Amino acid sequence: MAARRVGLRQVRALKPGEIVWDRALSGFGARRQKSEAVSYFLLYRNKSGRQRWYTIGRHGAWTPETARDEAKRLLGEISGGADPVADKIVKRNAASVSQLCDQYLSDAESGKVLKRSGKPKKQSTLTIDRGRIERHIKPLIGSHAVASVTQNDIDSLLHDIADGKVKAAIKTKKLRGLALVKGGKAAANRTVGLLGAIFTYAIRHRMRSDNPVRGTQKFADEVRERRLSDDEYKALGTALQKAHDAKLWPPAVSATRFLALTGWRRGEALGLRWDDLDLSRRTATLGDTKTGRSIRPLSNAACEVLKNLNHSSGLVFPPARGNGLMSGFRKFWIKIAKQGSLSADVTPHVLRHSFASLAADLGYSEPTIAALVGHKARSTTGRYIHSADAVLLAAVDAVADRTSELMGERQTGKVFQLRPVAR
Repeated sequence: MAARRVGLRQVRALKPGEIVWDRALSGFGARRQKSEAVSYFLLYRNKSGRQRWYTIGRHGAWTPETARDEAKRLLGEISGGADPVADKIVKRNAASVSQLCDQYLSDAESGKVLKRSGKPKKQSTLTIDRGRIERHIKPLIGSHAVASVTQNDIDSLLHDIADGKVKAAIKTKKLRGLALVKGGKAAANRTVGLLGAIFTYAIRHRMRSDNPVRGTQKFADEVRERRLSDDEYKALGTALQKAHDAKLWPPAVSATRFLALTGWRRGEALGLRWDDLDLSRRTATLGDTKTGRSIRPLSNAACEVLKNLNHSSGLVFPPARGNGLMSGFRKFWIKIAKQGSLSADVTPHVLRHSFASLAADLGYSEPTIAALVGHKARSTTGRYIHSADAVLLAAVDAVADRTSELMGERQTGKVFQLRPVAR
């Protein structure tokens, strides 16, 4: 650090991380960041004796002369008891909830907002977050100042969303895209959960000192007990055959059959890449699932689905258009379900629950079922396993074969003996 009068020559000569102090005006100086940016600053003590660093602005928007004049003005106010840094914090606290949400999403997009696992949020999660912010949070409390939001405001938001106060049909960026905002208790719970994370972010950035979401009583979660009946399995098999005959997008039909035979989450199947598969060992290695890295056993029936697919794309189930994931799978699923006259409450998640339920019917234990469908592992040894063992392969074959039989796709003649459940 050197003490000299700050002028253009001194500013241009600054090296990354270097500071130059103005010898004519105490506390005033310029600093070059690690990049090419140079900022003018003022170092002072407030009336309580606490040292403060106030950034006046960047070189370019300010010159050495205008920045020095601003520093003189600030010093005059400070001598009268003002505290420019404290005033800046107050102004920041006056930011609206809408502005806070925009800042949160911006940092989350750049990987600066981490989950409890220490990893950034996935793009698919951010898309959902953005939808909840634009369709629920901003319309209801977006104009509130961040520092003024109370727990009563959060409670009101929770019940307004549950009651469908923001129900609307919103045009999306997609061609002919329309988002139906319905609200409901589940949407209310998830939106308030997101708000909790957003206000935690606000605390870290000194926009307020507490989290108004903490202590909010959310609605009880509705446990999904829905599973396919034998008749619905038969209808699903019929629907898949009709969709195939109608030449519906083949990867979408195959993805649906794969979900029924594996119990995977929809996003896991649609994000599956050929590099993730070892068909000789009948194993899939998923590096980034909801529960982290996951090793999945593949049944012979599931492998047959995979072997009949085209390898022209890196994705196992590519979209009809573009290079990303199959974002239109939901529409394909609705068309397939209609082919079998399945009710509207039969969703891809129901296939997952049904697969796990069939495994339980066959007498498999909870740890075995968890390994088949990718529930969170209880053991740390899972990270060292690179292929499925014979026990899991036999289990996944039994459940997939039973699924195929119920869908009418395979008459094995096999008797599925229920395994005794350990007590």
